[in-house]
Amino acid sequence: MDVFTVVPTLFLLTASGVIIFALWSKERTERRRQDETAPKSTLAADGPDTR
Repeated sequence: MDVFTVVPTLFLLTASGVIIFALWSKERTERRRQDETAPKSTLAADGPDTR
């Protein structure tokens, strides 16, 4: 294998991994936003005050 096949292959694998992780993370975030029983973040405007 030479560099002209290894580099594009590594790029495509890395880019695919990043895209899959981003889509998975977005799905988890959207599911949590829709869940009424999930605890609010302390950074949220309507979240619990920890001070």
